[in-house]
Amino acid sequence: MPSTPLPVSSLQNAGIKEVVKLRQRSHRDDNGLLIVEGYREVKRALDNRIPILKLFYCPGLYQGKNEPALVARCAEQNVPLFECTDPVFMKIAYRDRPEGLLALCPQIHRTLADLKLPANPFIVIGEHIEKPGNLGTMLRTADAAGAHALVVCDRCTDINNPNVVRASIGTLFTVPIAEASSAETLAWLKRNGIRSLAASPHATKNYTEADMTKPIAVVVGAEQFGLSDAWMTQADELVRIPMLGQADSLNVAAAATILLYEVVRQRAGKK
Repeated sequence: MPSTPLPVSSLQNAGIKEVVKLRQRSHRDDNGLLIVEGYREVKRALDNRIPILKLFYCPGLYQGKNEPALVARCAEQNVPLFECTDPVFMKIAYRDRPEGLLALCPQIHRTLADLKLPANPFIVIGEHIEKPGNLGTMLRTADAAGAHALVVCDRCTDINNPNVVRASIGTLFTVPIAEASSAETLAWLKRNGIRSLAASPHATKNYTEADMTKPIAVVVGAEQFGLSDAWMTQADELVRIPMLGQADSLNVAAAATILLYEVVRQRAGKK
């Protein structure tokens, strides 16, 4: 039997208060929960078989016509449903302009050993990525470019931050993402025969001159400090993106986009 929605109209509801507490990372981590807000984000979680532990919805805040079908999908999977009034949903919403859908899912935690790679892998590696928005944008680009995985090295931001989900538009659930140290990742790449291509403004070779048609890992670092010495000295190849103005570097997500689509261009030319 499909689950039956429970109406929630009180701002003092204990369950609603618990959801509000999830705005704090410590509370999310203690409970192992991830906030997934928005139609596209919840749909991608469902499409990729991410368990939906609870779904809160508010018809008065829907932005389109597809939300009822998504709620029905959750009901068929016996997800606990909570139909909220506008004020209640506004209280739990993480966004300034909520779309009337908010799901609670298990946090994502993967290691390098969890990644399953094809014969000619294409991987994105981000070291010391500081801002959730940048990590989310990198995930979105990795999905669009067909990358097989994204590895976060020596993380500075929480991959389960709701803003990562938001900036990625749910591609956090479509691109396998793992966390590891730079030392672990360098060793893993060598064991798997994957060349590392590290982006640095100090490199002499332009990125278009590198061969990206074979197993490759594109490595980028936070724009303020760039890549660590480990990558600068142990990466298989250093490449630069030409900077013709006064700025000496690009936003890390922008740099990743340029490099990832060079991989796409080169591999398309080999078919």
